[in-house]
Amino acid sequence: MQIKYSPDTDALIIQLREGKPVDSVDLAEGIIAHYSKDKKILEIEILDASKVVQMNELNVSLKGAQAALVA
Repeated sequence: MQIKYSPDTDALIIQLREGKPVDSVDLAEGIIAHYSKDKKILEIEILDASKVVQMNELNVSLKGAQAALVA
């Protein structure tokens, strides 16, 4: 998983898995889910991110992630 922010476009992209997006769905105003050919969500894109996310408070927690990956 990767979280990328582009200040040029003010977009925050949360990449959940590798793959080539072939479709997208607007989840809400400025929030887009990009899907693979087999309908798995590859990434979530947040447009105008600085208006939606408090970037200075962005915090990523992976608590319990290792247990989920092993199971």
